[in-house]
Amino acid sequence: MPSSHDWINKPLGVVEAMFAQSNSNPEWEAKVLEYFKGQLREKESHSWVPSLNDVPLHYLKPNSLVKFRCLVQDMFDPEFYMGVYETVDPSTKANVLRCGKYKDVTECGVDLNSRNTVTAERQTFYCVPIPGESPWAKESYGCSSQARVVPSTSYVPSRQKRSYEEDDDDMDTQPQKQREPHTEPHGNGDSKRQETEAPSSQTTAPSDCSSHLDLNFPLPGERGPACLVKVYEGLDSFKLNDTLEIYGILSVNPVLTVLGEEKDPSLLLLNPTESMETPEEQRAHDPPASLVPRLHMLYARPLQHNNPLLPSAPTEDQSAFVSSFLVEMASVRAELLAYLTHVLLGDGLAAEYLLLHLISNVYTRRDVLPLGKFTLNLSGCPLNSYTERLYQIVQQLVPCSYRLSMSLHTMNSMRLVPKKDYVANRLVSGALQLARNTSLFLDETQLEQGQLDSSGVRNITALGNLISWQKVDYDFSYHQMEFPCNINVLVTSEGRSLLPSDCQVPLQPQVTPPNMEEYLTTIHMAQFTSQINKFRVYLSLARTLDYSISDEVTKAVEDDFVDMRKDDPQSVTAEDLHRMLVVARLLSLSLGQTTLSRDGWMRAKHIDMLRRSRTEQQKSLNGNEP
Repeated sequence: MPSSHDWINKPLGVVEAMFAQSNSNPEWEAKVLEYFKGQLREKESHSWVPSLNDVPLHYLKPNSLVKFRCLVQDMFDPEFYMGVYETVDPSTKANVLRCGKYKDVTECGVDLNSRNTVTAERQTFYCVPIPGESPWAKESYGCSSQARVVPSTSYVPSRQKRSYEEDDDDMDTQPQKQREPHTEPHGNGDSKRQETEAPSSQTTAPSDCSSHLDLNFPLPGERGPACLVKVYEGLDSFKLNDTLEIYGILSVNPVLTVLGEEKDPSLLLLNPTESMETPEEQRAHDPPASLVPRLHMLYARPLQHNNPLLPSAPTEDQSAFVSSFLVEMASVRAELLAYLTHVLLGDGLAAEYLLLHLISNVYTRRDVLPLGKFTLNLSGCPLNSYTERLYQIVQQLVPCSYRLSMSLHTMNSMRLVPKKDYVANRLVSGALQLARNTSLFLDETQLEQGQLDSSGVRNITALGNLISWQKVDYDFSYHQMEFPCNINVLVTSEGRSLLPSDCQVPLQPQVTPPNMEEYLTTIHMAQFTSQINKFRVYLSLARTLDYSISDEVTKAVEDDFVDMRKDDPQSVTAEDLHRMLVVARLLSLSLGQTTLSRDGWMRAKHIDMLRRSRTEQQKSLNGNEP
């Protein structure tokens, strides 16, 4: 049996030992997967495995076990590889049966005429770090790691692990000779990051080998590794845009970069790009392994959330955690509501709706209608820097977010919808290719007067479809393909938004601070980290709770709706009822209650009445608004 950490440091040794013992029995492959899954079930064993998200690539040992928290950005066509092959021992001339699984390159001396060669098929996913993952989430994941790693150079770091964000602080402790090769050509002071991060498509690449390489991150300015994941089992269980934590064997063999130029016939079997038609496709599907490593999947865990403060998998520990936190739900809610009220300039009603928005979630779909979505339009926002600072506060509360400044230039120039590139045979990402439960902050206060061009109109249409139907129609040139999503959309605007929403709340500030930036910074700094962490757990946990309505309460709601219609049939519509039911659901969940009570329904009616009264008042003040 392998030693306690051989399964991390030398996983291929485990695989080859099981293959050698199998005597060609195909069950050995299932035993390999079960072995690694069993090791990962051990308490805290997940934290022993180094993460591509936290550790620079050159600190990781080739052919070791690593993990990667990611989004499936693209799925390439299946490729063939030699699952079993024979090599000829140069000294004894004896044939030795080898396993080709979980490898990119075979051993030397392959017997190309052997009848024992078994050709197998695997699929490649192009995976990127979860778009818009908040800095606090990345830092927390990195701090929870217990992996022991050292760089592959002669330099020994002063600590075992480091995240991409921490890299700036620590690079000054490295010898000068380690930093010189990574000098930024334009001298913008960002040279330190180049050691640990592959360049994004928005940055200037430091070398010719990557100058043409677009890592295809959905969001501009994203940092971190992209990865080609080789998938062997369970292909039907994965979908585009899935968020996964993948455990696999790292491959960064330099020969992968050379293979595209090599024409030796004995090497052609090793190179899947030989079947590709264009140089663009070869570049996209077979980038340098030093920039886009290969990861041979052993196990992948779907991520229901990417909040590192919550247990990540349904276990007894998670049940105990949820049960203990439910006791605190009401008190944490009150503290969060008070915090949001200060952030929203003393407006308690707007804070209530913002809290409900932050825990909203598409829990199911009925035909084309996504149930549970709650897009909030916060109108009447102060101009200048208020909305930008508001987003920074939201970003501190949720694990995943992105602020889209809806300026005329952005709307006309930015690619929001992913598009199929048939020349490179890949899906070119767009800013709406996001992970589930991402908070999308649309800042409409940045929209100035001017003309939207055809691209801008398409982008506005795409945002409207996302809000109304929770779907994005990807552009495949000859047709559009619909991809459902689950994105929390918050729209901030000066007047009523030009985009649709489920609920509009005009902001009514109760305080007018002389210095908005200083005011909001003071409010945020007054919160202890432990308190902010409670808010983060609360918001993520409320989304995961089950919810139901009893027959008795359903009947009471129906009767109540009929009574409201009797008084004034025009004042309450079926759409109003649906919105109030969504609000009632979110109010219940925000208190840790998994079923609707009569009091909960009355509370939902009350705050909706206050909101509608405010909206009507705003309309009368701004007669030009629709």
